[in-house]
Amino acid sequence: MSLFEQCYNAWIEKQIAEETNPRRLELLRRGLGYGTIAFLRYIWFPAVGNFDHLYAEWEVRDLNNGYRYLDLVYIPGKVKACIEIHGYRSHARDVEAGRFKDLCMKQALLVLADWTFLPVAYLSIKEDPELCKKLVLAFIGKFLNTTEANSLNWAETETLRFGRRLMRPFSPLELGEHLKISDRHIRRTLHSLVDKRHLTVVGGKQRYRSFMLADIAEVVPVPPVADL
Repeated sequence: MSLFEQCYNAWIEKQIAEETNPRRLELLRRGLGYGTIAFLRYIWFPAVGNFDHLYAEWEVRDLNNGYRYLDLVYIPGKVKACIEIHGYRSHARDVEAGRFKDLCMKQALLVLADWTFLPVAYLSIKEDPELCKKLVLAFIGKFLNTTEANSLNWAETETLRFGRRLMRPFSPLELGEHLKISDRHIRRTLHSLVDKRHLTVVGGKQRYRSFMLADIAEVVPVPPVADL
């Protein structure tokens, strides 16, 4: 049994053991969809390494007092996010009008209820797994910035937000133009984030010419780049 299978089975069994809602319990016992398992196996677990704060078949109420179930939710603390895996038929136009309308309504309800929504196409899992891993890490990073706020100052927190928006190496000059602070403050902030392992140097090891978020750089190694 692979490490993924061991962790996945323990994760599912824990949710089943703790669930008291008979509707969600039935869904968990029935097993997750093929697309959801593929996402967890090939994208989430290789990128993140665990299933912390992640739940499957999460139940929410809609405006008609009915029940809807979300493929995966990520709830680290007080924030909440939803990941939905979308299948794809031979042509997008073949999706029934009713199903398309329901998907749009589901997303609208989540947004109104202050959920962060991340749709993932099954084709992307098959054809663009490395890009999907980067998206997942950027997605998680939105909440790490919130949960780690007490350990980072405002400049460090905003630097991580800046890096996640770019998802590429950036220079101290770019960061300085964004934060509008002194060069000395910029370099102190960058060196602090490198020491805390939030950033990694990807261009110019001695002069620290360019930086990138460490978690994203680990998934897709970035070759050294010229001065920016």
